Amino acid sequence: MASEPSTQSRVMFQATDKAEEPAHRKLGKLTVKYNRKDLQRRLDIEEWIDGQLHLLFDCEEEEIPELEIDIDELLELPDEGQRSRLQELLQECGKPKEDFINGLLYRIKGLRKMSGPLKK
Repeated sequence: MASEPSTQSRVMFQATDKAEEPAHRKLGKLTVKYNRKDLQRRLDIEEWIDGQLHLLFDCEEEEIPELEIDIDELLELPDEGQRSRLQELLQECGKPKEDFINGLLYRIKGLRKMSGPLKK
């Protein structure tokens, strides 16, 4: 069967002329290097926040009020601003929240903002 050229299928490829390709289709590659340690630390903090919110509100995830703690936003604020912002976000929580706030502020010390690429 392999010796009979008439029974085999042929696939033909047409070479496109490079000049026909639109200019907007030529995309460059963009790579951003992030420090793995920083990413892992941030992930650990976010998981810790999630677990603590479950304890603070003493309910399932679906029942936690709409609450977004933005680490980058906190990093832009001075120390007292961070504390005030967290107290404002947690005002609906009936339980004492000072331990959570102190723990979070301790954990984010030394973290860098992730909005832009990190430099080594």
